[in-house]
Amino acid sequence: MIRFAIVGCGHIAKKHAEAIKNSEGAHFYAVCDTVEDKMKPYIEEYGVKGYNSLEDLLNDPEVDVVNICTPSGFHANIAVQAAEAKKHVVVEKPIALTLEDTDKIMDACKRNNVKLAVVHPNRFRPAFIKLKKWMEEGRFGKLSHANCTVRWNRNQAYYDQAPWRGTKSLDGGVLMNQAIHNLDLLIWLMGDVEEVYSMDATRLRNIEAEDVSAGVARFKSGALGVIEAAVTIYPKNFEESISIFGEKGTIKIGGQTANFIEHLVMEGLSEEEVEALKAEIKENPFGKPGHQCIIEDMVEAIKEDREPVVTGEDGKRALQLVVSLYESAESRKPVILG
Repeated sequence: MIRFAIVGCGHIAKKHAEAIKNSEGAHFYAVCDTVEDKMKPYIEEYGVKGYNSLEDLLNDPEVDVVNICTPSGFHANIAVQAAEAKKHVVVEKPIALTLEDTDKIMDACKRNNVKLAVVHPNRFRPAFIKLKKWMEEGRFGKLSHANCTVRWNRNQAYYDQAPWRGTKSLDGGVLMNQAIHNLDLLIWLMGDVEEVYSMDATRLRNIEAEDVSAGVARFKSGALGVIEAAVTIYPKNFEESISIFGEKGTIKIGGQTANFIEHLVMEGLSEEEVEALKAEIKENPFGKPGHQCIIEDMVEAIKEDREPVVTGEDGKRALQLVVSLYESAESRKPVILG
């Protein structure tokens, strides 16, 4: 059994706890948080050990993997310390808030020969698994453009839950916190981005970072992209979607959290086949929980001594897109990536 420990017992830690509990070959061993009361529910429900000190946790030889579930601004320091202690690392999105910190994490993991996985779980949704296969097979032909949309609501009460929410140093805005999952999917499907131009604003929320962003991108393939992200939608989440347009097909995967095939026309695919696919996805739109897929893949990556499916490089690509969009919005100029 591969023994997992969670650092940071906030909201997202519960998903990690359930994923570890339900994953074959994984054992939920410990939690770590500086606030004792946050650890208690996990200690009582799962029977795990509790550590107030990261150093004490990392000194425990029974810990194989550290899952980092703290505010984003703390990811880098914890990940580097875990790697130096020879622990494998699963880090929540974003991998870090700067490319420099991301490189420190990746370097530490490489030097200490430990695995690094970044939590971008939406790749494991059934609709996107099918779309990825079609993209790899070139079923859409030459690509014209793609559209990436996150129209959600995060009200002021959400940001007022904790002082770090919405700050540039520990959290970031809608691009860094909410839309980065959608941006990861966009890159995974369309390939690397070459150039961006973006604008953002803080319109409705009393936060330091942006609550709405609009931008355009050019992929290395020559295809274009449109990126829209907001947490200002009234009164609740409206939609998350990715649409892809090519010479032989058009698809939109949407819904409140991008789970359903809302539109599909593809050369060689009959209307009956399209309706059957839509119905198949509708029956099980989430599939196996993405966090569980990440945990099970880490177990196998350790046993097989291979890279995890969602690597540090993947996390860096998504972060680089966000950082470049920020840079463009601040400079009011196009930005070339890399």
